Amino acid sequence: MVCPRCISAVSNILEQLEIPYVSINLGEVKLLSSLDTKTKSDLSKALQNWGFNLIDDRKSQLIEQMKTLVIDKIHHSANELDIKWADHISEILHLDYKYLSSLFSSVESITFEQYIINQKIERVKELIVYDELTLSQIAFKLHYSSVAYLSNQFKKITGMTPSQFKISTNKNRKFLDGI
Repeated sequence: MVCPRCISAVSNILEQLEIPYVSINLGEVKLLSSLDTKTKSDLSKALQNWGFNLIDDRKSQLIEQMKTLVIDKIHHSANELDIKWADHISEILHLDYKYLSSLFSSVESITFEQYIINQKIERVKELIVYDELTLSQIAFKLHYSSVAYLSNQFKKITGMTPSQFKISTNKNRKFLDGI
């Protein structure tokens, strides 16, 4: 789950299946009790119909938590992005960053750092489309050291400069969970 609408959709699924839950957050549902095999299967099918997956093994949960933390900080936080990712992830998940980074790379086939960059570039695209901030303000908000660095990274990922993207008719935005 990567947005409030995702949380709402999962909430509706749980209510339809009459599965009591304690809370729903980005990427995580806390149930009142564990599920029997049939209910778990029904839930898994219902989630898949909406494009979600039931993740119940520890490694997959860790990766989803890492993704959720990144998405939450980059896309849903009003604060500027002055963060040391290794410290932040380790502190929240209570595990060594090297282990988490290695796990992420082995399962996702990209590095965790590249995932963060991809998310940041997607956020830059969004902010460019909104046309409320200058490129300099966007660079500051997402904690880039300079507009030039942001522009170089943007071009490396998208194949065009931020200015070219802004005037382009094909904005080529991606779903957050598809990055």
